[in-house]
Amino acid sequence: MKKLSLITLTLFFLGITTTFQAQTVDEIIANYFENTGGKAAWEKVTSLKYAGVADAQGMEIPWTMYMTQDGKQALTIDLQGQTMTQFAFDGETMWTTNFMTMSPEKSDTETSGNIKKSSAKNFPSPFLNYKDKGYTVELIGDETIEGTETFKIKLVEDPIMVDGVETPSITFYYFEKENFVPIALETEVKQGPMAGQTIKDIMSDYQEVGGLIFPFSMTQGGQPLTVKTIEVNPEIDNTIFAFPTAAGDSEKKE
Repeated sequence: MKKLSLITLTLFFLGITTTFQAQTVDEIIANYFENTGGKAAWEKVTSLKYAGVADAQGMEIPWTMYMTQDGKQALTIDLQGQTMTQFAFDGETMWTTNFMTMSPEKSDTETSGNIKKSSAKNFPSPFLNYKDKGYTVELIGDETIEGTETFKIKLVEDPIMVDGVETPSITFYYFEKENFVPIALETEVKQGPMAGQTIKDIMSDYQEVGGLIFPFSMTQGGQPLTVKTIEVNPEIDNTIFAFPTAAGDSEKKE
């Protein structure tokens, strides 16, 4: 009887620990939305437009990023006075510009399928109503990032396909403890020449725009990016996402 009581008591406290951890994760996420404008305000975001500059070995390259709640995305850059689309996703197909030929090319089916899975779900944040999306989060522990104390949170999204194999999609976010905003994210590259390597992006200089708080300084794949302006719910012409019809049907082989 004593042994049974001990087992029961142990399971009881394990249950409390698990529940406490889950509540702690949700509390961190709730504080994040509360401190950046409120969950209700984030749920009203239908489109975003970012404009800034990228530091490419001392040369500033202007860029503009367009995003909509139905998952459409486009990144344009201004290179030597010429505006070109670095990549775009129209809701079904992703395409890029081949900088060798300067011609647009459709991505393979697998790449387009992966971005289709997450683009709409992750707008404007993967943490917004994450349970409804089928995502899971876990508080890993505390960690210091560049001298700042943070909560390390593991986000598991829908699995992606890598060379025909279903692969977990996991990202670690670091929320600083004072204001509950993410200051870094870490993920493993799944494809390409950097496959298997871990990249860590940094976010800072949070500022208010239209009642919401956004980072205005960040790195992406190690490249420094500075945001100059952010527009919340702008009208966006859908042609910015569409594959140029005059370009024919150039497509990468799978």
